Amino acid sequence: MNHFEFYKIPVALSVNEAAVRQVYLQNCKRYHPDFHTLSEESEQAQMLELSTRNNEAFKTLSDPDKRLRYVLEMKGLIGQDNVNPILPQDFLMEMMEINEALMELEFDFDAGRYNRAFQTMKSLENELDTSVQSILGSWTEATGSQADLEKVRDYFFKKRYLLRIKENLSKFAPH
Repeated sequence: MNHFEFYKIPVALSVNEAAVRQVYLQNCKRYHPDFHTLSEESEQAQMLELSTRNNEAFKTLSDPDKRLRYVLEMKGLIGQDNVNPILPQDFLMEMMEINEALMELEFDFDAGRYNRAFQTMKSLENELDTSVQSILGSWTEATGSQADLEKVRDYFFKKRYLLRIKENLSKFAPH
């Protein structure tokens, strides 16, 4: 049983966060081990397992990035190890230019180059987010296409790549 089934909600990239929280709180009352201290040992163990499952489901479903990764893993579009993501050549070429700019900053910091690199990163992030925003808001297992989910997978890997570059760029931020 996956987290969506456990919460009795449809598999989707976007969820009603208030509804997820409501189910979480109801499950807390139902499964929390403290409410079953007088039960048999086997039932206590089952409640502990269900309580743990409830916590994991809530952490995953209430966080957009974790939920996105979870759906992509469920659909077999990424493995849990995320090894060897396939990124388009034009994206990699653009990233190579940014990485070269970072190397220059590392050896010879210049506020102007830093600001240009920072603005380039913000622009790339905005473009990337805009490119899949409608899919992220509307894709469900029942109505979404495989092609859209593959676009989301590409977005996922590009976003992770940009995050790593952004972390490197933050090392050079003026204090």
